[in-house]
Amino acid sequence: MSTTNTPAPVGDYATEFAGRTALVTGSASGIGLATARRLGRGGANVVIADYNADGAESAAAELKAEGITAAAVAVDVTKPESVEAAVKFSVDTFGSLELAVNNAGIGGESAPTGEYDIDVWNRVVRTNLDGVFYSMRHELPAIEASGKGGAIVNVASILGSVGFAGSPAYVAAKHGVVGLTKTAATEYAAKGIRVNAVGPGFIDTPLLRQMDQDAYDALTALHPAGRLGHAEEVAELIAFLLSDRASFVHGSYHLVDGAYTAR
Repeated sequence: MSTTNTPAPVGDYATEFAGRTALVTGSASGIGLATARRLGRGGANVVIADYNADGAESAAAELKAEGITAAAVAVDVTKPESVEAAVKFSVDTFGSLELAVNNAGIGGESAPTGEYDIDVWNRVVRTNLDGVFYSMRHELPAIEASGKGGAIVNVASILGSVGFAGSPAYVAAKHGVVGLTKTAATEYAAKGIRVNAVGPGFIDTPLLRQMDQDAYDALTALHPAGRLGHAEEVAELIAFLLSDRASFVHGSYHLVDGAYTAR
């Protein structure tokens, strides 16, 4: 079993998304950017949508420099009108929308449920759950209007399947994303639109690298795989679920967590 920190290799699927447009929220960095890059390498027109407008522009420029067709748009997923505008931008820029990855999310402060700040609760749920609903509310009609069918992947979390002390809002929202995914999947399967979810575990990011070494090692030890995950590994799973290779995969929820939840 490998315990290296080398990301899994990207498959040679250079044209699997050719002629399709993919909108990826929260894609200025991290899992979102890795996913946008992977879809772009597969031939998709990629829309980088992020609350950080400058970050979105920078990420799009980075992808363009790699030969990927990309455009950037600012989006606040807590506002339905902002999401609607981002979807319209995608269609206006590239002619249609066939793929979407709803990745934007926040963590929120840690506190027991009985002491959890109500404003923080509202902010986390509004971003992580309402934001996914607002996104699908506008993406689904646009994908249907393309006449080509398509697919959506919602980025939940391992905390869409288990509890985690001190994170009631995040856990509740991510469980909600899984339920929302399954509901939409049953509604749109007959229309040729597949809706699935992924549940990333702890992913090795610069933020986690700021932890002291003992804490980082303790977190790593919770993973039977012997390491944390990489954004590229999550992106590969998302790419599979969006691709025609997953043509009979509807309403599923896939964990990518190094066996963290299998303990």
